[in-house]
Amino acid sequence: MSLMQTDYTEAPPAPPNVMIIFGAGGDLTKRKLVPALYHLCNAKLLPDSFVMLGLDRLDMDDDAFRALMAEHIRDHVGERFDDGVWGRLCERLQYMKIDMLNGHDYELLCERLSRIDAERATDGNYLFYMAIPPSLFSKVADHLGDAGLLHETDEDWRRVIIEKPFGQDLDSAIALNNHLHKNLDEDQIYRIDHYLGKETVQNIMVFRFANGFIEPLWNRNYIDHVQITVAESVGVEHRGAYYEEAGAMRDMIPNHLLVLLGFLAMEPPNSFEATALRDEVNKVLDAITPLTPEQVLTHAVRGQYGAGTMPNGEQVAAYRASPGVDPNSHTETFAALKLGMDNWRWAGVPFYLRTGKRLTAQYTEIAIQFKKAPTIMFQDTEVDDLEPDMVVLRIQPNEGIQMSLGAKIPGPTMRIGAVNMDFCYEDYFGNKPATGYETLIYDCMKGDATLYKHADTVEKGWEIVQSVLDVWSALPPRDFPNYAAGTWGPAAAGDLLKRDGRLWRRIQVPKAHGR
Repeated sequence: MSLMQTDYTEAPPAPPNVMIIFGAGGDLTKRKLVPALYHLCNAKLLPDSFVMLGLDRLDMDDDAFRALMAEHIRDHVGERFDDGVWGRLCERLQYMKIDMLNGHDYELLCERLSRIDAERATDGNYLFYMAIPPSLFSKVADHLGDAGLLHETDEDWRRVIIEKPFGQDLDSAIALNNHLHKNLDEDQIYRIDHYLGKETVQNIMVFRFANGFIEPLWNRNYIDHVQITVAESVGVEHRGAYYEEAGAMRDMIPNHLLVLLGFLAMEPPNSFEATALRDEVNKVLDAITPLTPEQVLTHAVRGQYGAGTMPNGEQVAAYRASPGVDPNSHTETFAALKLGMDNWRWAGVPFYLRTGKRLTAQYTEIAIQFKKAPTIMFQDTEVDDLEPDMVVLRIQPNEGIQMSLGAKIPGPTMRIGAVNMDFCYEDYFGNKPATGYETLIYDCMKGDATLYKHADTVEKGWEIVQSVLDVWSALPPRDFPNYAAGTWGPAAAGDLLKRDGRLWRRIQVPKAHGR
């Protein structure tokens, strides 16, 4: 099973290896990957024989690259930054200028890696991380294959981590998988989703399968519906050109929300081995009933934010005013779906998914609402109605689990109020600084693909949303922008639940500890 972030001290170091990052001059490397390596170094999970080799078009040497990473590391590690830890990691950072489309440069890369192996005893184990535009995935893989850098032997391994988006639709995802398989076996490909590095996502399995009172209730007999919310308070910032091609649906739902749904709804796997767990997630995606074109009109909602005021008072511009965005753009910055499953456990239980930019808060949760208890025994009391019990899995911020249930309000009459039982990781296990990438990078170094997506998972995700993409492409929206920045999205998203007699859970983002 995958590394748990709160149990760093009991995990063994990864084997010797070189982590080669294509696109090392980009934001992802500075904001996420190098800080993740810092935390792994601090936890003594990086081997002594380890080098991170950054590749990009920028013209600089090792020292300049280290200085560039040093400019940002303190901001992303925070107050627990330790100069000694950074010093140990920094001397293992190297850089090489490369033209990713020039085959000759890959010959030079081979020579550089051979020198690193000889000098640092990294044993020929290479982890290639593609922090690059998706249009380059296949081309870089081809060059690596031609250079012999993807060939494994009994003495070494070669693995490739690929960032999303993995395709733009079903056809492109299938084509990309087929192309990558020309140079790589499936077990060499690690399709990353940083949400699966979050502690609460992994804890879904522990919460369900290690607690005897939970699993018997985890089905259509007791659960009324499920809500999955991935809200972002930021806009598209400097990613306008990319976002115009993607939109909220492509950017978030096949990659993040459907995988969260898979972990939440799967049957108990026979073990926590990667194959067993991924098979169960795929069975969930197989059971989701794709929307017909007619259903898309009532079961899918899209929105685009206009100018508005964020909760902190900041005035922000509309999406169409963002750099790189068409002033008449039809791209959605908000998407919501109602999905159902055709299997025994979840038949008749609706799953509501929503995600968007410039919403009220940066917040991710899964809310499981249980069916109401009968009120007949309270008919002669002041109790008019019973609030449904609810379990909320907070993925960010303040990762944890909240259970909401009814309790008698003290007093001479029978009155019931909702009370919360709240578990927060920071309170119980201490606050481990993390980016969400630590577990995933460590797992790849160890060869554990449990929290990575299989080719089948990616394609099944696209199958589920393809009908929505087709209808939205054929019928441009007439009301964009249809929600103000700083709100929870368009009114139509509320109607998606109101038609079923339900409401989105009112989210009150908890304050960070110490504030």
